[in-house]
Amino acid sequence: MLEKENEIIFLGTGTSQGVPPIGCTHPVCLSDDPRDKRLRASVMIKYHGKTILIDCGPDFRQQMLREDMDYVDAILVTHEHNDHIIGLDDMRAVYFKSHKVPVIYSIPRVLNDIKVRFPYAFTKFKYPGVPTFDLQEIEPNKPFFVEGIEVLSLHVLHGGLPILGFRIGGLAYITDVKIIPPETLKLLEGLDILVIDALRQKKTHHSHLLLDEAIQYGKQIGAKQTYFTHISHNLGFYKEVEKTLPEGMHLAYDQLRLKF
Repeated sequence: MLEKENEIIFLGTGTSQGVPPIGCTHPVCLSDDPRDKRLRASVMIKYHGKTILIDCGPDFRQQMLREDMDYVDAILVTHEHNDHIIGLDDMRAVYFKSHKVPVIYSIPRVLNDIKVRFPYAFTKFKYPGVPTFDLQEIEPNKPFFVEGIEVLSLHVLHGGLPILGFRIGGLAYITDVKIIPPETLKLLEGLDILVIDALRQKKTHHSHLLLDEAIQYGKQIGAKQTYFTHISHNLGFYKEVEKTLPEGMHLAYDQLRLKF
C-alpha cells in the first residue's frame, strides 16, 4: 500500500532557457497547449513519506508556488550548471518555515561550485536572513541515505563533464546526459520509470541526447515506462511528437504526476 503512494512531480521539463526562450517566435514557442510551456528541469519525489527535490533552478520559487509546496527534506543536485542550482537562494523560505537546514547531496566538485555561487551562505559571520546549507558529499555509482531512504547515485557524462543521475526504488532520473557508461547501465535494471534527457530531434548536440538517442537508451534499459525531459522547442509540439513515440515512452511535461 505504501509503495503506491510514491510519486514524482515534474516541476519543470525544459532546457536551460525554458520554453519559450525570451524572444522566440518558433511555432512551438507560440503554442497555446500548456504542455508546450516548460520551466527549467527539476522534479520533486515523494517517497515513503519524504520529499526529495532533484535540482533547484531559476524557476524554483515559481514551481513551488504553483504546486502549493513549502517543504523539502533534501536536495539532490545533478551538476553545477545554473539551470540546475541557481534557485538555491530561494530555499530560504523553506528554511524559515520549517526551521530545518536544507541538506544538499552531490559530488565534491558540484558542492564546491555551490560555495562559489553562494559565498554569503558559507561565511563565518552571516548577514541576517541569508540561506544556510548542509553540504553532503556522495560518490558516483554508490548508494547513500537520505532521511533513512536509500538513494543510488548514477555516474553519467554531460558531454565531457561527469555528472549524476539518481535512482530511488524503481525510479531513475537522468538529465543533461550524452553517454551512460556500461557500469551505470547495469544499475538501471528493473526500473518502473526512467526519466531521461531528450533535447531535440535534429542537429546533434555535444552534451545532450537527441530524441532518437534517448529512445535507444530507453529500449536498452527496458523500464516499464520511459519519460523524456530537458526538452527544447526544437523537439516539436507535444501532441505531434507524443504520437510518434514507441509504446511505453512519453514526453514529460510540467506538472505531470506519476505514481510508482
